[in-house]
Amino acid sequence: MGRSASRLSLLLSLWVCLQLRPITSSISPPRRTDPGIQESKNLRNINQDQDSAHEVHCSRERSRAAWQIIDEYLMPYVEKEHYKISSSCRLHRENDLYKDQEEHKIHVDINEWSCGYCKKTFYAEKYLDKHFDNRHYNLLNVSQNKCLADICGALHCDLVMDSKLQKNKCNPAAAAKNRHLCESLADSCFPVSGGPSASRLHEFFLRQFCDAHTCTGGQKPFSRGRKEADQYILPLYFHIDSNVAATFLLLCIFVPKGIEKRCPKSSPNL
Repeated sequence: MGRSASRLSLLLSLWVCLQLRPITSSISPPRRTDPGIQESKNLRNINQDQDSAHEVHCSRERSRAAWQIIDEYLMPYVEKEHYKISSSCRLHRENDLYKDQEEHKIHVDINEWSCGYCKKTFYAEKYLDKHFDNRHYNLLNVSQNKCLADICGALHCDLVMDSKLQKNKCNPAAAAKNRHLCESLADSCFPVSGGPSASRLHEFFLRQFCDAHTCTGGQKPFSRGRKEADQYILPLYFHIDSNVAATFLLLCIFVPKGIEKRCPKSSPNL
């Protein structure tokens, strides 16, 4: 009886010990990822997506220079002829990838540029350009592959941009290539068969832009001048001055002698 009780007591003690022993699971708990590392990975993925999506193979600066030349050295003559450029012409304003963004630039002051979309201000135009690239990229129509910078060679953009390229030695092959591009623009935008206005503009375009694509010197770009309005400034001033001079001479000749005596002489101290 005593032995049975001791055995029972021993078994009870073992059972209690087993119940109190901590249970270790063979299944390891799930690894927790550092939120900082995960966030960094997510940001890196987003940036990579944005970089690949925002990659535009069209120079904004050269596109701007191309339109400046078209606007100043071509469009006044096109408007004078009342000629409508076809939308298929590469010189057409709608074929500028950056047209809408450029029209939403507000030059407030010498050191202040404003975004026409969100009204944010910047110290310089280049920072506004970066803002457009980062914040308003979705407003670019990149599907039609329109880029005015592609015709910069024909339009002499380097002269407007003050590029160092214009100081380099002339390359006959490059000059021939740009001349061919220039003549193709004249043919497609101002076909001779399009009527008298188109024919005159075709000839004008060749003289204004294409003739200068040579390494022999001679003709210079924009030989026909810039905006036509500038050509009337000097004649206007000369016309006014001649009227004033004529009036002054008439007064000097026909003023009666009696008025000369009645007019008080000005004091030398004044």
